[in-house]
Amino acid sequence: MKDAGKGGLAVNSSVVKSLGVIGVQLVVTMVMASVIQKIIPHYSLARWLLCSGSLRWYQHPTEEELRILAGKQQRGKSKKDRKYNGHIENKPLTIPKDIDLHLETKSVTEVDTLALHYFPEYQWLVDFTVSATVVYLVTEAYYSLMKPSQEMNISIVWCLLVLAFAIKILFSLTTHYFKVEDGGERSVCVTFGFFFFVKAMAILIVTENYLEFGLESGFSNFSESAVQFLEKQGLESQGPVSKLTFKLFLAAVCSLIGAFLTFPGLRLAQMHLDALNSATGKITQILLHINFLGPLLMVLLWVKPITKDYIMNPPLGKESVPLMSEATFDTVRLWIIILLCALRLAMMRKHLQAYLNLAQKCVDQMKKEAGRISTVDLQKMVARVFYYLCVIALQYVAPLVMLLHTTLLLKTLGNYSWGIYPESSSDFPMENSPLPNSVYSEFPPADGKMKVTVVQITMALGSLKNIFTPLLFRGLLSFLIWWIAACLFFTSLFGLFYHQYLTVA
Repeated sequence: MKDAGKGGLAVNSSVVKSLGVIGVQLVVTMVMASVIQKIIPHYSLARWLLCSGSLRWYQHPTEEELRILAGKQQRGKSKKDRKYNGHIENKPLTIPKDIDLHLETKSVTEVDTLALHYFPEYQWLVDFTVSATVVYLVTEAYYSLMKPSQEMNISIVWCLLVLAFAIKILFSLTTHYFKVEDGGERSVCVTFGFFFFVKAMAILIVTENYLEFGLESGFSNFSESAVQFLEKQGLESQGPVSKLTFKLFLAAVCSLIGAFLTFPGLRLAQMHLDALNSATGKITQILLHINFLGPLLMVLLWVKPITKDYIMNPPLGKESVPLMSEATFDTVRLWIIILLCALRLAMMRKHLQAYLNLAQKCVDQMKKEAGRISTVDLQKMVARVFYYLCVIALQYVAPLVMLLHTTLLLKTLGNYSWGIYPESSSDFPMENSPLPNSVYSEFPPADGKMKVTVVQITMALGSLKNIFTPLLFRGLLSFLIWWIAACLFFTSLFGLFYHQYLTVA
């Protein structure tokens, strides 16, 4: 019996050892799921960003306060009040627009956030992004120390979920603009969507001598690998999809991303101008400028004649001495994007406070106008700014989240390194070798079915890795990062021009 028990333990240990099932990564995922459920509702970064006391919102005045400022007494019922069906209809109280009104401010508290639109979506996106980032960091440390070869990197799933949530929220915000009947938001979204479709088609035609995404080589590698896989299965094929179809589909996706990022970019421009006007320190102003130009810097990182050519082959006289290797340049590019994302997160409160200051700005603008305004309209004008705070926060955070986690996916799926001077980097995907004989020998005959199942799963994953290679992911994810940054910068630049010149005119 003891020998049988020992034999069973040996079988189980050999199975666990040879299978390489997720193991540590599964534990990390389960722990983080518990943290999301139990701890994050009490210690939320999203709530802390809004309710730490640094943000102050403007309270709308009550009708009694407006009545006192206007010099009017409480009105009683009079015969002049019109009667309809036995009910007295009071005329709405109006006050002069040039009234001496000063709004009171109050720190944003947790109770105040209960009335905010889209606050649950904002809290979920930020907190889940933090959790996914922690899982990614732990997984990267695990891969760096243990170097597992037969495990699936589960942090990829977390990053994909973050991107799915961000796109879903941007889609929800965009559909909200389509439901507005009176405004022109629907036309703006449609116009920018068609513009970005044409722009994406033009960018995809540009040769890689200017924009070095690696899409051409990645797609060619994908097509060849897919044809080889289909031939092994006894199927004849010219490829899963043609290059024209691939680029049309990619352009359609780019047009949707551009439409989703239209209003976040326009809103960012207005908040940038207001934050600059309220900033007093020189360092803060410099950081605001860098934050606004961050997407442009990301765009230039893939423009080969401007960045890579000057770094790889700097004009230093007759001799050309590269400042860094190509692998180091790719790593530096990843770090620059992450640092710019961290800067954007650090400047978030400056921009949100600039948005909240719109309430006082609207009142100041109203004082310059002649005529009268009803107290209800004045209260709505002031209160609307605060109630849509989380909508603005989502428009600020969602593009940041997309850039950050697309960059993390590029590092992992593109087989890059975090080290500035990596010891070894492979520009080509490694071929997945079949299972060694030791795997088969470790299984006793009694576990034949389990062995077959493990072999089938391993071979299926190996075939997928041979088709979807790091070369394909490098090209595809590099282009998506570049496109998100380009859309964000273009819409912000258009918003800057609109708010600076067209609104004034």
